[in-house]
Amino acid sequence: MATYSAPHADDLPQERRVLTAIPGPRSQELQARRAAAVSSAVSVTLPIFIESAGGGVLLDVDGNSLIDLGSGIAVTTVGNAAPRVVAAVQEQVARFTHTCFMVTGYEGYVEVCEALNRLTPGAHEKRSALFNSGAEAVENAIKISRAHTGRDAVVVFEHGYHGRTNLTMAMTAKNMPYKQSFGPFAPEIYRVPLSYPFRDGRSGELAAAEAILKIEKEIGASNVAAIVIEPIAGEGGFIVPAEGFLPRLADFARDNGIVFVADEIQTGFCRTGAWFGCDHEGVVPDLITTAKGMAGGLPLAAVTGRAEIMNSVHAGGLGGTYGGNPVACAAALGAIATMEELDLIGAARTIESVMVPRLRALAERTGVIGEVRGRGAMIAVEIVKPGSTTPDAELTSAVAKACHAQGVVVLTAGTYGNVLRFLPPLSMPAHLLDEALTVLEEQFLALTAR
Repeated sequence: MATYSAPHADDLPQERRVLTAIPGPRSQELQARRAAAVSSAVSVTLPIFIESAGGGVLLDVDGNSLIDLGSGIAVTTVGNAAPRVVAAVQEQVARFTHTCFMVTGYEGYVEVCEALNRLTPGAHEKRSALFNSGAEAVENAIKISRAHTGRDAVVVFEHGYHGRTNLTMAMTAKNMPYKQSFGPFAPEIYRVPLSYPFRDGRSGELAAAEAILKIEKEIGASNVAAIVIEPIAGEGGFIVPAEGFLPRLADFARDNGIVFVADEIQTGFCRTGAWFGCDHEGVVPDLITTAKGMAGGLPLAAVTGRAEIMNSVHAGGLGGTYGGNPVACAAALGAIATMEELDLIGAARTIESVMVPRLRALAERTGVIGEVRGRGAMIAVEIVKPGSTTPDAELTSAVAKACHAQGVVVLTAGTYGNVLRFLPPLSMPAHLLDEALTVLEEQFLALTAR
């Protein structure tokens, strides 16, 4: 079995410790206050309240220390309290918190854009613009694509997730909970089939050919401004398209004057064992959207791309009051420095080498895991009825809840609600990763014993 050494550990004790029922009494008190103050439309996966976090653990207000296999949905890639991030934020806060980059500039914004231009795929000349959230980045990528091409249509994919704003809801595939009752949605969004090897069994070339045929016959390639795709479908269930699917789509886009947009909001910044998900097949997007893991937990997003495309928008056409906030930029520079100095790409690959064999062994033992998939520290299992491909959302939910009760935070995903996804911070110590997998195995076996 592969060994794994954490790149660093924070001061918080790196241990799983369950002192009370989860949620404990103090968390239950705060949950009651939440119910009285916060809209019930804002849901929660695990109703605990966190006091501190770092390395691979979350410490709740009842003293329980939980192993974190969620990273705030792929946000705290460098950990919740990475020293470089903390120091950079503290220094920036003491100097100034905001000026609005569109009013007066500051170096941090420029430095983040320089880093993005350097790190994202391709050696071509690039430009970047900074925003607040992943959905905002995606919206701006569409604005840029339409301005550059003079076209309206946007192609997205089955099982895709791109955000919760009106335009990005239209681009997102799954109805509940993201779209139900919120329409009408923005027009000129067209959905085509995604390569889903576990369910379609097709090669990447065949899957791409089907998607391209649909674009040509039902939309018209000359009408398409952008093709937008996640290199690994995140909320859709960590679906890794068959090899060749992404390159063929990128070639088709280039040949037809379409802007190829990689939504790397969840896959970016070392998460998949490369700087970006596109790197695994050498795909160079025209535009790339980033957020989540970029700034160590602070809100920051970006669109980076070919200079001629990024500069095709009129002056003043891109921006926003808070976009590229100086404190968030400082955090991003600290996070990127941490990724480079501690080789978090290597850490993600090692996490994969530990997790995948154990999950595959668990699949053999239980017969309810249809597929183990993912890359780097972005790994998932799709749970099905034994001997079939029929989704088992009920068992998926039961396993997640059982893990939560034992002090391990796991997340669910998937169009059919039957995927457990694992997104450990890349600062996760080896012993915690091992213990989390042991707890997961125990809960699976307890729930599937026949």
